[in-house]
Amino acid sequence: MTSLRLPRAIAAPNRCAVAIAAALMTLSGSAHAQQTDAGADSANTLETIQVSGDWLGTGLQSGVKTYPGARTVVKKEEIEHTGAINIGDVMRRIPGVQVTDNSGTAGGAMSLNIGVRGLAGRYSPRSTILLDGIPMASAPYGQPQISFAPVSLNNIEAIDVVRGGGAVRYGPQNVGGIINFRTRAIPTAPGITGDASVRYNSYGEGGSSTQYSAFAGTQLDNGLGLAMLYSGTDGSGWRDNSNERINDFALKFRYEISPSAEIYGKISYYDVMSHTPGGLTPAQYNADPFQNTRTRDYWKGNRQAIDLGYLNTISDTQEFEIRTYYNESMRESALIGSSTTTLTHQPRYYQTLGIEPRFTQRFTTGKLTNDVTVGYRYIRERGHDDSFSESIATGAVGPTSRFNNTTDAHAVYVDDKVSVGAWRITPGVRFEHINSTRQSTASATKFEVTNNKPLPSLNIAYLFNPELTLFTNYNTSFGVVQNTQLTAQSAGNPLAPELAKTVEAGARWKDGRLSAEFTYFDIRFDNQIINVGTDLYQNIGKTKHDGVETAVDYTFDKDGLLRGLNVYANYTYTRALQESGATAGLDVPFYSRTTDTIGARYQTGPWGINLSTTHQSRQFSNEANSIAETTDGKDGEIPGYRVWNAQVDWKVPDAKGFDVIAGVNNLTDRRYYTRTRDGNQGRIVGAPRTIYVQGRYSF
Repeated sequence: MTSLRLPRAIAAPNRCAVAIAAALMTLSGSAHAQQTDAGADSANTLETIQVSGDWLGTGLQSGVKTYPGARTVVKKEEIEHTGAINIGDVMRRIPGVQVTDNSGTAGGAMSLNIGVRGLAGRYSPRSTILLDGIPMASAPYGQPQISFAPVSLNNIEAIDVVRGGGAVRYGPQNVGGIINFRTRAIPTAPGITGDASVRYNSYGEGGSSTQYSAFAGTQLDNGLGLAMLYSGTDGSGWRDNSNERINDFALKFRYEISPSAEIYGKISYYDVMSHTPGGLTPAQYNADPFQNTRTRDYWKGNRQAIDLGYLNTISDTQEFEIRTYYNESMRESALIGSSTTTLTHQPRYYQTLGIEPRFTQRFTTGKLTNDVTVGYRYIRERGHDDSFSESIATGAVGPTSRFNNTTDAHAVYVDDKVSVGAWRITPGVRFEHINSTRQSTASATKFEVTNNKPLPSLNIAYLFNPELTLFTNYNTSFGVVQNTQLTAQSAGNPLAPELAKTVEAGARWKDGRLSAEFTYFDIRFDNQIINVGTDLYQNIGKTKHDGVETAVDYTFDKDGLLRGLNVYANYTYTRALQESGATAGLDVPFYSRTTDTIGARYQTGPWGINLSTTHQSRQFSNEANSIAETTDGKDGEIPGYRVWNAQVDWKVPDAKGFDVIAGVNNLTDRRYYTRTRDGNQGRIVGAPRTIYVQGRYSF
């Protein structure tokens, strides 16, 4: 049999990733496991096994070029070159991904508003969002929306976006792909290494903010590795009275029990207070787009979490891993009512427990190799949604209404990566069984739903040569009936899970200087749950999404005239159309048909210079694709825009480990806006010209 054992010199989480789960047999697993670049040098070289839940580790990163689907990994160095202030700034540069700040928390770092391939972006409800391979949502089944995102950009080492081919192992809602934020890794060398940085952002309007970060880690001789991560923000955004405070702390550990086994984990704490200015009417916007007419509105929250993992490379052909995680979180919004006389408070409390074991076995018969992985996931959600009103004039608080929510979800999956010659074929299936309930404390009526859904998929990659990989895949995804939708269920309205089917085909090239990719995608979302009235939801929404994603990155010869220069570009065309009701044939709201990024970086000695631009075409804010703007600003066309950014970085001579970064985002001070249709309805202005400077010391 082909040997699968890895050298113990490879660090745990990284080795976990490098081990590459069952040669990644997955479809979803395919996203989960992948071939290393070293293994890709020959189409007949077989990948090593890996079952690690931290599938975004080094091993998978180095195998991106042979992954059988559309996938982009952005590493920390690249993130720093973008001049990004928050995660949304980075995500705008990834093909197929759009950031739509059309929510009550627009402009803040508390939430994630990421839409993939024309799918809804408000609080990222259509993608599986992970942090170190673990679901980020406070309630992954009951409330998958990321209205509270316990992650900070400065603590991130890499962002891995799998837009297709990852449906078997991760869910439930992954029609919009899988996005994993990987925190900074524990060092593998003895001695303490780390860094600390301070960044100051000055907005052309509004206020300013300061961001802090610190990292320190070590690998001890006894096999214990430790790392401490901290990231904080304090200050104001570009809108008046938009103060925000964030603390994000994590302690990671890894311990090698034996040459073949290890335990690892993370303890984390996150808290945030964010004042949210909300939308403006056209008249208010024209008078002052940066004003705040909702000075009492805010969002706040906190989260405590722990995750533990055990990994054992049992033999050259077997590997086992089990992960468990638990978190408690609270988030609260306080929004002024339409009468402007009361604040509506909506605190929500969650406790989520998860456990995920998986086992991989390799079978070899002649030239045929099968890497079979069987896995199981159990998630237990408990929590309650509260609501009460506060009089602005007197401060008097009204009675509290409460809904108690429970979800018990079981998922079993199996996939088999078949390797023969240059072919990697991975069939797989996941079966979900979910039981959810919702009950008001003021009523004996209990709303309950049980969902059972098999989800098949197939991934195929052909390793044409060491540089070129051709791929295609078919995946099915579903979204469970959520907590707030359960109260709409009745005998005449039996809500069923949303169902989507995705097909991809593409090619990826990577050599020493050139990286390029092309992907065609087609998504049929046939059973969407949509809001058709106050607290009323029905399975009537159907949409069709198709388009192309392209990207290229080229580094000039180090011995040539343009040595030191790197250029890159990507372009995405998406057509997302409604297929139900009176608006059939019209665009889905809040997405752009075309987006692009173009940029260049020049490095000479201790200096680095970056220039880039991002663009998105127009959007519509409602299903009717209204062009004319309403007087409240919530409906109407959203004009497209292009923004330019520039940055200079400098490694200070004779000051080892110290570097300075300075730059300007929105170089031309382009004025642009989006809209929101929620309780904060109206126009929301985008970031003006922003000047920043950062100092960092590494040791």
